[in-house]
Amino acid sequence: MINCRIMRRTAARAIAGVAVSAALGLNPLALRPARAADKTVGVGLDLSLTGADAEGAKRIENGAMMAFDEANAKGGVNGYKIVVTPYDDGTATAGQYDPAQAATNARKMVSDKAIMASIGPQMSGAGKAMAPILSQGDLATITPSSTNPDITDPKYAAQYRPDGKAIYFRTVATDAYQGPYMANYYADVLHVKTVYILDDSGAYGVGLADAFQAQAEKKGIKIVGRDRLDPKAADYTAVLTKIKSLNPDAIYYGGVLQAGVKLAKQAYDIVPKMIKGGGDGVQGPEMLTAVGYPANEGWYATIASPHVTDDAKMAGWVKSYKAKFNVDPDDYAVTAYDAAEVITAALRQATAGGKAPTRAAMRDAIQSVKVTTLQGPVSFDANGDLEDKTISVFQIKHDTSFPNTDMRQFHYIGVAPST
Repeated sequence: MINCRIMRRTAARAIAGVAVSAALGLNPLALRPARAADKTVGVGLDLSLTGADAEGAKRIENGAMMAFDEANAKGGVNGYKIVVTPYDDGTATAGQYDPAQAATNARKMVSDKAIMASIGPQMSGAGKAMAPILSQGDLATITPSSTNPDITDPKYAAQYRPDGKAIYFRTVATDAYQGPYMANYYADVLHVKTVYILDDSGAYGVGLADAFQAQAEKKGIKIVGRDRLDPKAADYTAVLTKIKSLNPDAIYYGGVLQAGVKLAKQAYDIVPKMIKGGGDGVQGPEMLTAVGYPANEGWYATIASPHVTDDAKMAGWVKSYKAKFNVDPDDYAVTAYDAAEVITAALRQATAGGKAPTRAAMRDAIQSVKVTTLQGPVSFDANGDLEDKTISVFQIKHDTSFPNTDMRQFHYIGVAPST
């Protein structure tokens, strides 16, 4: 009689667990640990492979795959081979990342019982759509490029990590630093006194422009106006003509390349000599391939990581990357490689002593590991943010000693001032 009761209670708990998982839209099998007998661990990879940022996405994908290929070539991690499943959150309809597609991808990853961690997304708008779903599925992800600070800000934990623990990690700094540090550069290095601010209406672009504006005002820069661009619109000449009439010292653009490419081309026609800059949303190969010279020349851009691809110690890695993928890496190819290195280190920790990896174990290991990577030491704070806050500044200067599409056309200036 006692045994029957125990069996009934056990069955009831199992049914309740399935019901809870189903209510969350999760596959209950996804919560099981990976079987040691399989000796494979799945990793999702979500990027914006369709649309305006596809070239940059491919370089990021290459960086992650290079690291995982190297780990597998050495026999895997504690005997586990890493199997990567790619997901594209870009759509032809959106012309760039699509939050709805990103959410669908997150649900697919969570429902795949083999996936224990992921890399991505590339864009913050996708990250805002994915984070709550990944939290409910206890699936940690490491983004090599999304920088909107809200996703990891504890003020918004109920929205972006409803399950409680940090699951959204970064191998880049956030726009809480990228925007303000570029405002410091405008004020202290370029001596900008007046600026017109534009954004592309996306989560990344608006947040970056807000952060830049707040610090610019603190530094005494006058904001003469601000407008929001429709990324699907073809013509920005009206707002650029208005900017020309106000004659500010500079334009700052918060946004990605769907609007950024058109803005750069048209700004050259209307305000060719005005200082123009933006964040890592315009530090992409499309500024070279889709905008072209001379329209792109003079544009300033930042990235939310150290610039390392030109370091002498990186020469071997850069050569190997180019030989493998027939394209030069950029710094976010590096941060993607580093994200994969962190996942590899976390897998080693989660499977120590013959343990089978679980999502919870991978999440906790990612939170705690400290890894020496290509960009330097990588570790995360309690919210999943990168401890290092380096922001690097570039300017496009046409150098005929490099191919027109070489990322070295983004001339590295230095680290942006933090105060």
